[in-house]
Amino acid sequence: MTQTATVDPAGPTAGAPAAALMQVEPGPLGRLARLTYRRRGRTVLAWVLALVLASGLSAAFAGSFSADYTAPGSDSQQAQLLLAQRFPGQSGDTISVVAHSTGSIGAPATKARLEALLADLGRQAHVTGVVDPYTTPGSVSPDGTTALATVRLDVTLPADMPVPDTQKLMAMAKAAETPDLQVALGGQTVEAAQQGEIGSEGIGLLAAVLILLITFGTVVAAGLPIAVALAGLGVSGGLTGLIAAVMPVPDWSTSLATMIGLGVGIDYALLLVTRFREWRAEGLDPETATIATMDTAGRAVVLAGSTVVISMLGLFAMGLSFMRGAAVVTIAAVLVVLLAAMTLFPALLGYLGPRIDRLRIPIGLRRKTAGTADVATGSFAPSRGWLRWSRFVQTHRVAGTVTGVAVLLLLASPFLGTRFGFPDAGNDAIGTSGRTAYTLTADAFGPGANGPLLLVAEVPAGSAGSADSADSADSALTRLTSTLAQVPGVAAVTPARLNPAGDTAVLTVVPTTGPQDPATEDLVRHLRDTVLPTATGGTAGNGVTVNVGGVTATAIDSTANIVGRIPLLIGGVVLLSMLLLVVAFRSIAVALKAAVMNLLSVAAAYGVVALVLQGGWFGHLFGIDNRTPLPAFVPVLMFAVLFGLSMDYEVFLVARMREAWLRTGDNATAIVQGLASSARVISAAAAIMIAVFAAFIPSQAVVLKVIGIGMASAILIDATIVRMLLVPAVMHLLGERNWWLPAWLERLVPQVHVEGHADHYLPQRAASERELVGVGG
Repeated sequence: MTQTATVDPAGPTAGAPAAALMQVEPGPLGRLARLTYRRRGRTVLAWVLALVLASGLSAAFAGSFSADYTAPGSDSQQAQLLLAQRFPGQSGDTISVVAHSTGSIGAPATKARLEALLADLGRQAHVTGVVDPYTTPGSVSPDGTTALATVRLDVTLPADMPVPDTQKLMAMAKAAETPDLQVALGGQTVEAAQQGEIGSEGIGLLAAVLILLITFGTVVAAGLPIAVALAGLGVSGGLTGLIAAVMPVPDWSTSLATMIGLGVGIDYALLLVTRFREWRAEGLDPETATIATMDTAGRAVVLAGSTVVISMLGLFAMGLSFMRGAAVVTIAAVLVVLLAAMTLFPALLGYLGPRIDRLRIPIGLRRKTAGTADVATGSFAPSRGWLRWSRFVQTHRVAGTVTGVAVLLLLASPFLGTRFGFPDAGNDAIGTSGRTAYTLTADAFGPGANGPLLLVAEVPAGSAGSADSADSADSALTRLTSTLAQVPGVAAVTPARLNPAGDTAVLTVVPTTGPQDPATEDLVRHLRDTVLPTATGGTAGNGVTVNVGGVTATAIDSTANIVGRIPLLIGGVVLLSMLLLVVAFRSIAVALKAAVMNLLSVAAAYGVVALVLQGGWFGHLFGIDNRTPLPAFVPVLMFAVLFGLSMDYEVFLVARMREAWLRTGDNATAIVQGLASSARVISAAAAIMIAVFAAFIPSQAVVLKVIGIGMASAILIDATIVRMLLVPAVMHLLGERNWWLPAWLERLVPQVHVEGHADHYLPQRAASERELVGVGG
């Protein structure tokens, strides 16, 4: 960096010490800040035009949300493809209609009322047909009190069914009830309709406003991060529709991207506002303070945003289209918000910078801003509370390390007993339509009736045109049905139904156990590995091939596929993040420590989620009343998001430590000052993210509830146990090894100065006027 020292001919600015200000040629971010600050009107106008353009393009060319949750190349996916090709009327999603009577479901009045309801349902939008339980064998319970009908839809994925149309079907079923007749609808489409809002961005935004007001104590300072985040989200939200037009994007990815974008946007601007106020307290004029802010804290923000992007890129390693769509939408949100922080924020400071401390409110935290700055770092002297805590950690570094690791391992321990799988309607909230339908079905027909297996059998070519071949195929299918009925764990098998071409048959196998029961998964594997190869290749001997599909089999295949790819995600993200940190901080220990700490933090959050899913008193606090499996994609999403956010806090913390290290060369001083000066920002940023993710918890959907619990608890654990205790304690133990880099690697790694050059912007004053933050041993 080129530096020239001159005396400002205009003299020091108002409020500055009696010292000349050093003028420097800033780095790229500082020069960008100077440009946008001086051309603030054009910059703000450019963002307004970008918002209008993104919204217009989205309105004209936006695609529809879609997602394929099947495992690529799996047996269940092949079954679904065969159904779509050869049984188009049965390839769509279904809704189960469960009717229970206190008397007989076949009583004339009850039967007439139920048949009228089914007829009305059959005339509704997206309904292609209704299977009458009174004419379908096995659809009336043995005790004659319950009937199970099926409504066939013209949509393959539940997300493709408009929620208002599903809600209309649910309302019709409710209206058909009498004191003697209970009707409930079940199925994935119903679950999607009754889950409500995926997350409440409004709740997260309101919480962020309150936290910022408390942190800064002024409306102007609190409003800047909100304005930057909302501007970035406005543009990225318009891009989401365009992304959906070129690739599959799940509907829930919009809320995920919005909440992550909102959280990181506010966090980044919060750091920048804090740094700007510190530079102003040092006596810099608004423009110079803006440039200094972006040339120091701005670098940390870019690095933090890069770690989030790297973490989300890890989702591509999963090989799942819906994961890729969610990753791209989220990455777009983070990048646009990051661009807003780099350009719009300096422009807004051009208008609001001189008034940053205006409109004070009584709930804000007041701090002295004069005579307490550390002139070597350009930051406020930390609050006494955080400074005392930082020294406490230094003194008790061994106990802090042992305690921190022990707590994290204790929190992570419940995860060892976690069983992966997809929660079924039996895990929905009591009183919901899906939970009621599930319970009625299980009580009347057995738990396996809630998750039947759909077997699709391909008959050898020529069966349709040859009487002998047709007889052979019919005989083979009959023997197959008989064989399946004798398999342990199978409650019932429906007769095979051939398609009009006579080349494909469908059989329904009802297990004796429920969809999420481990025994059902064992049955599916037993059928695929042993029963079907023997029945079709040995007993039948006619070359019939059978694929096991249906919702339950699809869930089993998807879970196995995701679990097998998790090591690729973790390894790729951790490696790339470590390389980025090595370049940023020129330290092996910092990168390795960050990876280990983040993994411990995520593992502890997994443990909290596992504890909640066990039910019991802790699960009841969050509305989970029975033991529930963990969907495999939830820890994947949690890891990608949380690893990136944890790296954010690591960057905020270590960047300030490195500033002090480069000045003093004393490891203890660097860690104490770095922790004490960044703790307040990290705590406020974490509180905002916790509030944002906690908005998922009230959701009726178990999966979304679990995501909210996991992410909120992870941020809480990371910002307290990890960043405030474990990281500084371990760094005190490592000593100067924290900043070691092999000589050969030091020659290869470029100098990026992520901490910036705070000393380049500091006023020149006498040493006697410099009040440094002292530390002991």
